[in-house]
Amino acid sequence: MIQLQAGKYKQVISRLWKLSIIGFIAFILYIIAVQYNFLWLFGGMPSLQELENPKSQIASVLISEDGVELEKYFRENRSPVEYEELSPNIINALVSTEDARFTQHSGIDLRSTFRVISHFGRAGGGSTLSQQLAKNLFDTRRLDPTEDGPSYKGLLAKIPLVRTVIAKTKEWILAIRLESRYTKQEILKMYLNEVEFGNNAYGIRVACKTYFGKNVGNVSVKEAATLVGMLQNPSLYDPRRHPEKCTIRRNVVLSQMNKYEHLSEEEMLALQDESLGLKFKVENQNTGQAPYLREAVKRQLQEIIADLNSTRDEGDKLNLYTSGLKIYTTIDSRMQAYAQASLDDHMRNQQKLFYAHWKGRNPWVNEKMQEIKGFLKDAMKRTQRYKALMEEFDGDEEAVWKVLKTPVKMTVFSWQGDRDTTLSPLDSMSYYKRILNCGFMAMNPNDGHIKAWVGGINFKYFKFDHVKQSKRQPGSTFKPFVYATALENDVVNLCGSVVDEPVTFGPEDGIDRTWTPQNSTGSYSYASMSLRHAMGLSINSVSAGLMKLLGPKKVAEFANRVGIQSTLMEVPALCLGASEVSVYEQVAAYSTFINQGYRIEPIMILRIEDKNGNELRRFETTTKQVISADLAYKMTYMLKGAVQESGGTAQGLNRYNCAQGNDIGAKTGTTSNYSDGWFMGVTQNLVAGVWVGGDDRSIHFRSLALGQGAKMAMPAYANFMDKVYADQTLAIAGFKKEPFKKPDGADLGCNTYTVDSTQVQVPTAKPKEEEGFLK
Repeated sequence: MIQLQAGKYKQVISRLWKLSIIGFIAFILYIIAVQYNFLWLFGGMPSLQELENPKSQIASVLISEDGVELEKYFRENRSPVEYEELSPNIINALVSTEDARFTQHSGIDLRSTFRVISHFGRAGGGSTLSQQLAKNLFDTRRLDPTEDGPSYKGLLAKIPLVRTVIAKTKEWILAIRLESRYTKQEILKMYLNEVEFGNNAYGIRVACKTYFGKNVGNVSVKEAATLVGMLQNPSLYDPRRHPEKCTIRRNVVLSQMNKYEHLSEEEMLALQDESLGLKFKVENQNTGQAPYLREAVKRQLQEIIADLNSTRDEGDKLNLYTSGLKIYTTIDSRMQAYAQASLDDHMRNQQKLFYAHWKGRNPWVNEKMQEIKGFLKDAMKRTQRYKALMEEFDGDEEAVWKVLKTPVKMTVFSWQGDRDTTLSPLDSMSYYKRILNCGFMAMNPNDGHIKAWVGGINFKYFKFDHVKQSKRQPGSTFKPFVYATALENDVVNLCGSVVDEPVTFGPEDGIDRTWTPQNSTGSYSYASMSLRHAMGLSINSVSAGLMKLLGPKKVAEFANRVGIQSTLMEVPALCLGASEVSVYEQVAAYSTFINQGYRIEPIMILRIEDKNGNELRRFETTTKQVISADLAYKMTYMLKGAVQESGGTAQGLNRYNCAQGNDIGAKTGTTSNYSDGWFMGVTQNLVAGVWVGGDDRSIHFRSLALGQGAKMAMPAYANFMDKVYADQTLAIAGFKKEPFKKPDGADLGCNTYTVDSTQVQVPTAKPKEEEGFLK
């Protein structure tokens, strides 16, 4: 009996042994089949090249000339971090919670795996950090290919449970491969760079900044525990939406850190009682230091990347949003911050004045300052929303206007911050039409480097860029091109004088009706004055007189030559800035005067590197001498007139530090009906332009006292320059008070003006006609 039982026992052992061998062989064959995609049943695996160069979506970064990260381009907001940068708190929290035996296994933790199997999955996940990294890096469960990666789907992928088992097997294989090719530190770094933390925060660097406003090296134990806790389910443990759940999960991580001796009992208990301490600020395409610049650079980058990709292999193509490019710009982060702060302060004040100025009235008016009837409805009809609703309601205007007049909840821009309110779409348009906007650009005229760029008051709500996209009438800021053309063509002598008297254009000047430009004062002095005094006081009749002698064609050609790229209307009104240009063009053109007659193309990008620091392309600006150095020097002297001449339109600049003991030139600009306020400021090292106005030209101030460029735009420039000069680090970098450079042999042509501009006697009667415009 005993012998019989022993025999049966041996048979059972023998069978189990045979089954084990068969099972082991089957398992090995299964692993081989999965690895090599036997009969296309299991789907492919990442290649050796992919394994050694895993691709993640890495944000491309705009970097300032002084080394500060300004902006990003991303779909997944991810900025890689090196292991050495990581706080030990992050490492300790992660390993304690996700993979306590991380340093002891080679990709698969058998103890955790058997625990999960024996408890039917109720004991928690058995995936190691290496397995999780494999899953995140290669998305082994993707069923369909995307632009971010291939599909690893096989014929068996149609069976749900089988599909999961195959994917898990691939993750085991990949984990072992990763462990054989990378150190533990490299795996931790790759893992932390890859994982998602919610709110479009990918990778630990962005997560630290998003939730706590900190660098990865400065994160506290409590903060590290919060972030690691979120990894299990970023949506469920979102600290903003579910602070209680997030706190509970954080405390679990703290307990794990205590269990593995990274925290004492007392430290753990103290931290578990503390609040989350969030400093949440999500990064998106509406935020950043220079969002308008980012969009302007993007258009250029897309062309460059397309050119670079034309010579690259298909699997090595660059993508602005995912390739982790480093774009080094000419922008100075300090100047950018000063420009933004100056514009914010100034525009906030301008908006208060505008609201008070139009209190109780609608600001959309015609040339006679009468309200334009039906303005809002006509404006609404031009919108895409109106056109879409007309299509949706088959042209039923009554139904469309019912929708457009129905109040809905919305968030609107205000200078006090985002404001939640209830408005109809028509009321919303009325609200936004009353808001003034701006554009600002500053450039070093000596090398063409753009140093600051502010395209509007708020990129989130006003996407249109008022530096380069927008073109507006420049008003009197165009006059220096008229004066410079006259000097170049010897129509007028810098030492001579001109007369403030009416000038009439007619059919002989190429226009149908007669036109006599008026001065801003509404009258003429009939006085003789120096050319610089006339430009300094921005006297319209003098510009008109020069245009009469020159003809519009010569002036337009000169302006295009020095930097205005727009097609200019060759009409007499060009002398008063009637043809539209951009802030970008004005700054470039004025820089020709400062750069000794060399036209220099503005440049925004210095070089582009790939994610590994390899230089892909370098950029240099181009220069060309387009006017004589002598003429350019004369124009710097002329531009100083607005600040120095008695009654000059920019004399208000003398109230600011930037004009004290400094060579500074300027020109104000105000268009008809005060729709556009301009200010151009020039020094030896910076040329800057400011535009202020309503997005719609019918919306503006009603008086010269409020609507002139000296009020609408000049203070923003002056405050910016004061901040620049107060920064000693910028002074060391070369942005300091300096005289304009005088070219060798340059001469104003005379020691004194024929007429002393400060002693001009205004006659009581009109001079005799034969005395003429020029003296």
